[in-house]
Amino acid sequence: MLTDVQCRNAKARDKSYKLSDGFGMYLEIMPNGSRYWRLKYRINKTEKRLALGVYPEVSLSDAREARDKARKILATGKDPSVTKRQEKYQAQLKSENCFEFVARQWHKSQSAKWKSDHSNRVLTSLEKDIFPTLGKLPVSEITPPEILRAIKKVEQRGALFTASRILQRCNSVMDYAVIHCLLERNPAANLSKALQTREQKHYKHLSADELAEFLPKLSANTGNLHVQTVLALRLMVLTFVRTTELSQANWAEIDFDKKEWRIPANRMKMKIPHVVPLSKQALLILEQLKNLNGDTGYIFQHANTSKKPMSNNTMLFGMYRMGYHGRATVHGFRGTASTILNEHGFRPDVIEKQLAHREPNDVRAAYNHAEYMQERREMMQHWADYAERLEKKWAENKLKIAA
Repeated sequence: MLTDVQCRNAKARDKSYKLSDGFGMYLEIMPNGSRYWRLKYRINKTEKRLALGVYPEVSLSDAREARDKARKILATGKDPSVTKRQEKYQAQLKSENCFEFVARQWHKSQSAKWKSDHSNRVLTSLEKDIFPTLGKLPVSEITPPEILRAIKKVEQRGALFTASRILQRCNSVMDYAVIHCLLERNPAANLSKALQTREQKHYKHLSADELAEFLPKLSANTGNLHVQTVLALRLMVLTFVRTTELSQANWAEIDFDKKEWRIPANRMKMKIPHVVPLSKQALLILEQLKNLNGDTGYIFQHANTSKKPMSNNTMLFGMYRMGYHGRATVHGFRGTASTILNEHGFRPDVIEKQLAHREPNDVRAAYNHAEYMQERREMMQHWADYAERLEKKWAENKLKIAA
């Protein structure tokens, strides 16, 4: 039997040679000085060799332990070489099916659809809050309680919204794993009810009477606002798009002939292109803006440079200066329009489509951004006419009171 000193002192020769340890195991010393543990054995009358590791990474005692394990397998009639390959394959399979590997594959498949900053946020959230606890586990072995424990740690920081988002991402990763036949059912499904929730935030918006008062104040510019800010707020009332969608609008998106504003998918919250039919009143405002800022680049320009869009906060601060701090927000014009248009009998589907809310069927949404277009044109003109009548009626009533 060999000793560790013999193994350590074995010198290279011109040809490879062997130092036997017994029971078929030997240390083979190569001409370049490398030393390999081997096991010679017979199965079905065939002589074979099994690699047991490289010395000194695999010590003499470790090699003997591997030899004894192989001899036990051989005693059952199985080939230790075949068993070793199967174990290696299973280990590799587990590594490739671990949550982190699958999550990175899912993330890679989705990244082309996302903006780079959002893509980075998604991966960072998984790296920070999920991979440390679930990353090395095979997706097929992860249980709902294990996912919930990881998410609850995020909740304990008070980050309820982040916890909800991360759970959605885990759910998507597991759906990806199901689709690729790595597991049979998604363990992250139906866990959202176990999360804490905050009371839903509703943007403060104006009632019909309050809108009737707001519009004349805006015309009179009671807040001493820049003319661009006044026009932006008026166009916001008429189009009720999201703040960023308006503040970053580009002249290339406006089609005066078709009387349409076509917002590309990359500027929309839902990443679906959106069409805003332009009323006569909206077109007049755009003509004023063309005279003010030119007809190339951004429609609403930054105060310091025409190469940047107007700040998202410009309209909100304008409302504050008009006395609406705490009473209404710019985003709230969407709620105002939705409420009144529903009261006026327009179909909810048409209103929702114009608000560019999420379409339950993403495939259907991609092909139907112009759905209900004729009804939407009529609705947008009705809305603009209604706002105009509100303003005139309020002014008339003021004159009557003054008389």
